Amino acid sequence: MLGPFGWSAVLTHWQFAPVVTGSVVIAAGLYGWGVVRVARRHPARPWPAWRTAMFAGGLAVVVIATQSGIGVYDDLLYWDHMVQHLMLIMVAPPLLIVGQPITLLLHSSRNPVHAWTKRVLRSKVVTFLTWPVFGALAYAGAIAGAHLTDLANLVERNQTAHNLEHALFLIIGYLFFLPIVGSEPIRWKLSYPVRFVILVLIMPVDTFTGLVLGYGGATSPGIPTGPRPAWAPSPVQDLHLGGAVMWIGGDCLMFALMMLVFARWATDERAGTDGRGWFELARRENLASLLASQQVAATGTASQPAGGTTGPAISSTAASRGGIDDDDDQLAAYNAYLAKLHERPPGPAR
Repeated sequence: MLGPFGWSAVLTHWQFAPVVTGSVVIAAGLYGWGVVRVARRHPARPWPAWRTAMFAGGLAVVVIATQSGIGVYDDLLYWDHMVQHLMLIMVAPPLLIVGQPITLLLHSSRNPVHAWTKRVLRSKVVTFLTWPVFGALAYAGAIAGAHLTDLANLVERNQTAHNLEHALFLIIGYLFFLPIVGSEPIRWKLSYPVRFVILVLIMPVDTFTGLVLGYGGATSPGIPTGPRPAWAPSPVQDLHLGGAVMWIGGDCLMFALMMLVFARWATDERAGTDGRGWFELARRENLASLLASQQVAATGTASQPAGGTTGPAISSTAASRGGIDDDDDQLAAYNAYLAKLHERPPGPAR
């Protein structure tokens, strides 16, 4: 029987999974080959080292989740099994996506590989698989179906099904988070508000699943069976701990991804391509139109430059380029307008 589970067990107990090891070695080798090719073809613009680190981190999470002590104890402790699931569906995929392996392939390859890759990315199959609606439904189905149905009992009894579940979680996590945290050249380009809303809407799936498991009993699907060491919690207690991991751990990870999307939204200044850019563009357009209308009211006519464009149009164009915030005269005019708004009307009726 295995000894008590803890950090030392995670680091000292390892198991060899040939398929996982082979897949990780191949992925790392191909990624490294792409990095070297990009460095040779574009010495002035090598592949970012931090993206390489993110991709390597995602592969490391896969190895730790399946071959370290977390993988060794996943058939004994249900809550450890749940930690493993969160690592495979919510931690490893975003790290791999941020590494941008598809973009690296396009930058490092030549025809016919380059043309074939672009053709695959534009195909109907890939377009459907990366569709955010499909990804959200697949994520919800994987979380709820794998833990609240008889599939949990099948995984408990069959090691092959258990291994297939690991691969399925990794693939579904990658497809779901790809249009949300990634910037790969796929069909779907989501604005930051839409990305944020998708994460908000999918979070209750983790919460609901965790709560159901947290209040489950001896007949709940997936409850641990077979002999257990004296140090291990009872099957029902283990089930409840697993529910707490899914509820609290899943929600915390989803909230962290939401904050990542929000931070990128707040720092992205590309107008018209995301939520913040749209908001900033609308603000500047409105400010330009307001100042132009005030100038028309003051002079009685709109300025007509040589090109035939009216004052508001010129102001709007300048606004979209950030000119208003940098123009002292227009800022002074806007401040004067605000001061006028705050003036009290004459007479006794105010």
